[in-house]
Amino acid sequence: MRQNLVLTVIVLGTLMAAVDTTIVLLALPTITLYFKTDLYTSIWVLLSYLLVQAVISTQAGRIGDIIGRSRIYNIGFALFTVASALCGLSNNVYLLIAFRVIQALGGSLISANGTALIADLFPPSNRGRAYGLTALGWNIGALVGIVLGGILTTLLGWQYIFFINVPIGIFAVAVGLREIRDINPTKSKLDITGSIILGLILMLVSYGLIDIAGEGLDLSNILYVAVGLGLLPLFVLNEMKVERPIVNLKLLKIRLLSYSLYALLFQGIGGLSLTFLLIMYLQGVKGLSPLYASLILIPGYVVASILSPIVGKRTEKTKPGLLASIGLTGTLISLILYFIFLTPYSSPYLVSAISIITGIGSSLFWPSNNTAIMFSAPREYYGAVSGLARTFSSIGTVLSYVISITVASVSVPRYVAFEIFLGTDALDSKTMVVFTQGLHYAFLVSSVFILVSMLLSILTAVVKIKS
Repeated sequence: MRQNLVLTVIVLGTLMAAVDTTIVLLALPTITLYFKTDLYTSIWVLLSYLLVQAVISTQAGRIGDIIGRSRIYNIGFALFTVASALCGLSNNVYLLIAFRVIQALGGSLISANGTALIADLFPPSNRGRAYGLTALGWNIGALVGIVLGGILTTLLGWQYIFFINVPIGIFAVAVGLREIRDINPTKSKLDITGSIILGLILMLVSYGLIDIAGEGLDLSNILYVAVGLGLLPLFVLNEMKVERPIVNLKLLKIRLLSYSLYALLFQGIGGLSLTFLLIMYLQGVKGLSPLYASLILIPGYVVASILSPIVGKRTEKTKPGLLASIGLTGTLISLILYFIFLTPYSSPYLVSAISIITGIGSSLFWPSNNTAIMFSAPREYYGAVSGLARTFSSIGTVLSYVISITVASVSVPRYVAFEIFLGTDALDSKTMVVFTQGLHYAFLVSSVFILVSMLLSILTAVVKIKS
């Protein structure tokens, strides 16, 4: 009974994180117009959340190792809930971005410790089912976020995309404080220097790429990207020297763990912006409303929600890397189909049909990859590994969005691309052909990253997992 209640709270945390990501994406045009700002500013309502999660997640897991995962998890849920309310009450875009940073901090405490709590409380033979349910929470959350993003923004206002988190958060905190208990807290230290360097790398690269998408190549944005990438050796050097680095190079010597983490990273870069690109196609090229566009994508999320728990149970009886690689094959097939068949004149229902294949792929990849990661993690590093997985996933998400925006914007005038990304305008017949071609380039680039992730997942299939 207690395990089920704890699992319910963890699934709710996953669901809230997914809701908040997709809801903000759909509400971005309304937020931009409401505050009378531009995309250069409003895009950080999305990116600030992702950047904070990428930088903080590993440290959040480590704090859970030191203080106790239950305490940190519950604090994270409370912080996320309060910040959600403050986001909805924001009266200017800068306050909204600031509260999103706080919300992301709470979300990091939730996500970095949730997976580790499952590893603490469930024996290896039952973890696959638990990870399958958390994947179900993610898919349902993404589905709810897509639908409610259109409904709430249209009927009640963008503020309610944040207010929706409050009652869920109050329930989860109440149950979590009563039911979740710590198991085997361990001593650890934080890597503050590494966090700062990683934050600078992601911020500079993201800002530079977004500026390229908006203004075209120039010396300043090239310099931002170059300086960001130039800090990578410094980050690696720091990770080699500190006692408890963000990226523990010793843990990456565990082959199954490193393969699974890198598969997660490249899957994120290749696949997590797919919904974003399709929404832009449906709104900008097909001229659909945000709500109608979101409904077109529902079948894929429904299929993923149904299959994830089933796949999660299956991972207990087979090699998780094999299932993960099969799932990535589904994602790759989806990208190839979009590349071949998606034109300005395609039926929107083509997107619905292909999204089902994407949903099958997601339901195979996520629970299988999570199982492979945590089965290969030493018990004393559960929190750190859980946070590291979230860091890799968040880095992949950030890069996925900024790379997709940049690649898809190359083919059309910058102001037109941003109008489409904001959903504030539809293209004329000539330009929409060119914009669709830009999307094809983005699909092609994403396919390369998915192929790399597939190779890594196949490698995990030949490595034995611990029982």
